[in-house]
Amino acid sequence: MRAPSRLPAVAGTFYPDDPYRLAAEVRGHLAAAAPASGARPKALVAPHAGYVYSGPVAGSAFRQLEPWRAAIRRVVLMGPSHFVPLRGLALSSAAAFATPLGDVPLAADAAERLADLPQVIIDDRPHAREHSLEVELPFLQVALDRFELVPLSVGDAEPDEVAAVLDRLWGGDETLIVVSTDLSHYLGYAAAAVRDRATADAIVALDAARIDEGDACGRHPLRGLLVAARRRALAAVELDLRSSGDTAGGHDQVVGYGAFALG
Repeated sequence: MRAPSRLPAVAGTFYPDDPYRLAAEVRGHLAAAAPASGARPKALVAPHAGYVYSGPVAGSAFRQLEPWRAAIRRVVLMGPSHFVPLRGLALSSAAAFATPLGDVPLAADAAERLADLPQVIIDDRPHAREHSLEVELPFLQVALDRFELVPLSVGDAEPDEVAAVLDRLWGGDETLIVVSTDLSHYLGYAAAAVRDRATADAIVALDAARIDEGDACGRHPLRGLLVAARRRALAAVELDLRSSGDTAGGHDQVVGYGAFALG
């Protein structure tokens, strides 16, 4: 039997816990972003801080889904494990992930598809307090119609290990991949801009080897996505690149945020 719904851990702190306020805030970030252009994205890279800081940049990523909101029915969501040391990737056993906007059902077949990959475990502990996946869900709930979720918390994993998981879950046009990551942490505003510019250039070049520790807290899932995308000859487009110094914070110590679409 599958575990009950995974309950929100950061509702009321990273984003509003009132469903009406939350939906309005997400819609505002989406409306403020540039409309979708170009081909359907197969994957998005989006930040995961509190909405007052990273919400505008996240809006730039998820606005790209608008023309395909009814067609995307499965989301593979990967983000870093901030609180639980983890080797490989952890899939949740929950039946759904809950947010103030309602429950998102988990794909029932994901565990079977990944069962023979040694880097994947079933473990709810990395998910219990983790915000990196949770904060993306309200954006997905507003941007898409009905969809099922494959949530993977990523610890220490090689790019090829992450890419192998993505290969199993790649699917067709019905499947979207989302990698949740912030960029540099706690540098001064000017230094962060230089470092994040280099990271953004590496993402657009699909060059996983140029993304090091300190460049992105979600570097492990991000590097795996870039490896998988390069193998499939996808193109990456930079949608937004800012820091907390541009959105809601000071300039002494900032966190970098980027939004990218791959297709």
